[in-house]
Amino acid sequence: MLPASLDEAVEALAATPGAVPVAGATDLMEAVNAGRLRPAALIGLGRITELRGWRYEDGGTAVLGAGLTHARMDRPDFSALIPALADAARTAGPPQIRNVGTLGGNIATAAPAGDTLPVLAALEATVTLARAGGTREVPVSHLLTGLDPVRPGELLTWVRVPLLHAPQVFLKATGRSGPSRATASVALVLDPARRAVRCAVGAVAPVPLRPLEAESWVAGCIDWDARGDQAASAIDPAAAAAFGEYVAAACVPDGMTESGPGGAHAAAMRLRRTVSVLARRALGRALK
Repeated sequence: MLPASLDEAVEALAATPGAVPVAGATDLMEAVNAGRLRPAALIGLGRITELRGWRYEDGGTAVLGAGLTHARMDRPDFSALIPALADAARTAGPPQIRNVGTLGGNIATAAPAGDTLPVLAALEATVTLARAGGTREVPVSHLLTGLDPVRPGELLTWVRVPLLHAPQVFLKATGRSGPSRATASVALVLDPARRAVRCAVGAVAPVPLRPLEAESWVAGCIDWDARGDQAASAIDPAAAAAFGEYVAAACVPDGMTESGPGGAHAAAMRLRRTVSVLARRALGRALK
């Protein structure tokens, strides 16, 4: 099925139980080819142009279409708007993947290594789910954790991202050079209006993790009134290093680093060090 409008897509989804919406299909076809998914039908969203763009909304919010591709998010106009999301999209894979892979697909698939997911968690984005007869708003974090999942007959249509107009950073570590899946990633954003730091760690767990205690602690270490040249030294280097360790300990807990067979302990310790370095560097770049 190839609906030409959002209304047609919602109607098709309601009329065909078990149908799966598809846009870029980069993750979906992998699951189908591996035998993990056998959809009753596919509803192609490629003809719905309104889902492939983005717009501003009153109240300082960017409304992103679920069909927005990673390549589109890498363009300068979008990068100036939400730089961390643009950075995540830029590293999501080779050009052939970025040209067709979509933001909505990244969310709906909810793969642990999904690059945009920790950014959306740190930005506290929400999604709009449409179904026949109405819509509802759900925090991305609730969707990913299953606290409020997509219900039968619902279609993910929009992603709403608050515009903080403040530094934000996305960093990831991979097992090899070039675009590849993250072994760990960190998204960090500053919220000067609330004098807050938001951080999310991806790829180390089934869903992005928010080290809330570490966020609160490091926010108290930052000189929020610093301006100009002083801003780069608005936090003591020792505090930045401690923040990295705090984040790593929260997201790769002691239970994961206990001795185990097959070098599991060593692997967990390497992962903890990686997260610590990423978090420290992300904070340093955000404060420059």
